[in-house]
Amino acid sequence: MRPLVCSIHLDALRHNLAVARRAAPQSRIMAVVKANGYGHGLLNVARGLAAADGFAVLGLNEALMLRAAGYSQTLLLLEGVFLADELQQAASQHISVVVHNEQQLQMLEQASLPAPVSVFIKMNTGMNRLGFPPARFADAVARLQACHAVGGITLMTHFATADDDQGVEPAWTLFQQHTSQLTHARSLANSAALLRFPHTHADWVRPGIMLYGASPVTGTPATSFALQAVMQLHSELIAVQTLQPGDSVGYGQRFTATRTTRIGIVACGYADGYPRHAPNGTPIAVSGTLTRTVGRVSMDMLFADITDIPQADIGSPVELWGAQVPVDAVAEASGTVGYELLCALAARVHVKVVG
Repeated sequence: MRPLVCSIHLDALRHNLAVARRAAPQSRIMAVVKANGYGHGLLNVARGLAAADGFAVLGLNEALMLRAAGYSQTLLLLEGVFLADELQQAASQHISVVVHNEQQLQMLEQASLPAPVSVFIKMNTGMNRLGFPPARFADAVARLQACHAVGGITLMTHFATADDDQGVEPAWTLFQQHTSQLTHARSLANSAALLRFPHTHADWVRPGIMLYGASPVTGTPATSFALQAVMQLHSELIAVQTLQPGDSVGYGQRFTATRTTRIGIVACGYADGYPRHAPNGTPIAVSGTLTRTVGRVSMDMLFADITDIPQADIGSPVELWGAQVPVDAVAEASGTVGYELLCALAARVHVKVVG
């Protein structure tokens, strides 16, 4: 078997859920497990997050998979339904839906369902992706209250800048102004708001990336929030080359040695989900020692500088990201975010669930 393995640590999921619970002790936790559990495997993360009060997913198929696996928690479709027929299945399986536009509201008004569905109605407070304009929000809520197909109603929004210096105040104030006369439950805080802005916690918090051990705040390491990496992408050296000054390695000769340099060839490439555009100097660990990548990432291989790791040889362990090499550090070097790297893990990578 090729030595590249992705290990999913369920104890780290449990730990990170406990971090969220301590940060928002008065709120119920809606664990966001969309995108195949951020690349970790939907049912894998559901096992690790079984103590969550609910799971938020993107599609009805994901929610039905969780129900079939025996999870009885609140399940929420973050983009709601796309077809009226989906409401029937959602109602029969007690799956909650987000309502964020007029068409979805009309679907509910026209539906005859086997049971009322619980609804999270979304206000657009500046993200400008989904949601009713603030001025129309109270009217939309009133229509839902009058709708026989609707059970419970929760008011929600999504913060666009909870992870940076702008914070949440303009959006939070706008939401408060247009819901001050409404008594329904509320769901506002994503991972960044959960950790940074306690006044946004409300009835439901919706942690996502923090549960997987990556930082929700640009420039702040996950360890600052006591988060643990859930995914460890690890491999081995499959060859070693010695470069003399002037020698290059890899396509395009993007790295040229200026001294005698030992290069470890790692069994991992962009076809496995590692970023092809990772530059020289991207952090990597070989034999437990931090070092750097060099050269252009290939489809199946990449290169690590092992000049100062004399014990490194064929078969030596390599961590691409995990507990020693934060996925956020690899992402930052590559000009992207940890979310993308976690979600981009290729199907050909062997996954091992631990704990």
